[in-house]
Amino acid sequence: MPIYLIPDEHFVLFPFITKQKLNENLSIFAGLITQSIPHISTMKKLLLLTAVILFTVQTGWSQKWSVRFADSEMKRFPQAWQLDYGTRLYFGYTQGLGTLAFYKLWKATGDKKYYNYVYQWLDTIVNAQGKIHLYEPKTYNIDFINSGKTLMAMWKETKLPKFKIALDSLRGQMKTHPRTDEGVFFHKKIYQHQIWLDGLYMGDPFLAEYAVTFKEPALLDDAINQILIGAKRTYDAKTGLYYHAYDESRLQQWADKKTGHSPNFWGRSIGWFYMAVVDILDFVPKNHPKRAQLIAIAKGLADTLPKYQDKDGLWYQVVDQPTREGNYAEASASSMYMYAIAKAVNKGYIAPKYKAVALKAFNGITRKLIKTNADGTLSLTQCCAVAGLGGKPYRDGSYEYYIHEKIRDNDAKATGPFIMGCIELGK
Repeated sequence: MPIYLIPDEHFVLFPFITKQKLNENLSIFAGLITQSIPHISTMKKLLLLTAVILFTVQTGWSQKWSVRFADSEMKRFPQAWQLDYGTRLYFGYTQGLGTLAFYKLWKATGDKKYYNYVYQWLDTIVNAQGKIHLYEPKTYNIDFINSGKTLMAMWKETKLPKFKIALDSLRGQMKTHPRTDEGVFFHKKIYQHQIWLDGLYMGDPFLAEYAVTFKEPALLDDAINQILIGAKRTYDAKTGLYYHAYDESRLQQWADKKTGHSPNFWGRSIGWFYMAVVDILDFVPKNHPKRAQLIAIAKGLADTLPKYQDKDGLWYQVVDQPTREGNYAEASASSMYMYAIAKAVNKGYIAPKYKAVALKAFNGITRKLIKTNADGTLSLTQCCAVAGLGGKPYRDGSYEYYIHEKIRDNDAKATGPFIMGCIELGK
């Protein structure tokens, strides 16, 4: 039954708070709100009300932060292909992530400038015949698939034939993309027999949406299975976390010869994975036999991640070693977890109480990692620019490797999830 602790006439003091929003946020404090609440003291009621009002005000602020930060990004990068410091027109996964955030902001605010920012990029990069500029399917790089999410969104808005042709070309790549023996896509053709958490985000939510949109039920099952197999092969029961990658051949120097795991829990890789889980659930019917397994993963991470969250609400580059020398609070991981947890709450996958974890992250990011520049724009600092495994020079997945990768401001792998996380917190 709804509980309102202040009279209707007093809501004039809080014009940005609706009774509905206040009542929703009361449920987040479920441990305090029980059948006995009418019998607790007036002082305790006031303290509870104060906490809920502050919580509600902060979630309202988050929407304003998404707008202000997106506007800062547009000032820095007037064309969407420039996101993440792009130097050429490119269908990169970071541009895909950034433009997806702008698309969602348009849906949240109705401000057409965000739509135009996204549309102009896609209209330019996809020619009249539906060919994506510089995209070569036979390189079998799963990173290219991520931008298909924004492409799908824009096709649904416009129904332009060239966008559908481009979508089909991405789907075509994945029909022949190499797989592990268990059927999970290689991260890239050059990384044979390897599952990376990054790749689960790049490919599977897009394929699930394609499957539902164009009625390919077997493809939906395939995408779900890839998430679940990837989870099984990277999960660590001791910590509740997921390793960055898995090598079924055990041939890589970074792979444990017994388990195939990479050595460490890289913050952003877990963020990619968590976002993959909550995003693919958008397309999994409630009666699907494996939906509960996906929700269990979302719940498990919601329970685990607060154990590694610091006092400011942030998470570290190597998640399970926050106090080790050289480790640092990392913006992309913190933003991705904020987004995934807030969305999981909004979708009903996890209990409302977890929204407080996402809000703590929001407060930490805005207070500790965002700075105001001389021109009034905002910058998100302490973003890991890149990390991977293998290759040349060889990346061994050690603690020392992760903490010494380049750090920069306004990396789209952090700014996109930050904007999307603010949108979710504002709902």
